[in-house]
Amino acid sequence: MAFVIDASVDIDAPAERVWQVITDFPHYGEWNPFVSECRSSLVPGEPIDMVVHLGGRPRRQREWIRSHTPGHELSYSMKPTPFGALHSLRSHTLTPLGDHRTRYESHFELNGWLHPLVVALLGKHLKAGFAGMTAGIQQRAEALRTP
Repeated sequence: MAFVIDASVDIDAPAERVWQVITDFPHYGEWNPFVSECRSSLVPGEPIDMVVHLGGRPRRQREWIRSHTPGHELSYSMKPTPFGALHSLRSHTLTPLGDHRTRYESHFELNGWLHPLVVALLGKHLKAGFAGMTAGIQQRAEALRTP
């Protein structure tokens, strides 16, 4: 059974602004406690290079863009390891709620026969990291409101 982390938050900002926060990679270090650096063209099949903080230690992580619908959805995954040992999926999805509000949904799943070991070592850090990133997206988007 996969290790799954799902989170959802309603944000007091329009979807365009929330999307701007998610894709404004040069400014991640200003608000994102989990991914302090990020670079990508967002083209499916191209890499997304990140510096991820797990347990206080920064780690370089390269994953691959799976899908990108500007303003709505972005997903990426690690390159599968040999013999199905480990594979992942990460997605960000926005749903406009009207009245300049947006629902942000975060999804992460890790699977493969090696995933129980990774979860034992890093599971609590992954949960804290994704929670911090979700809260950071909300705080940043709401702070960027124009008066």
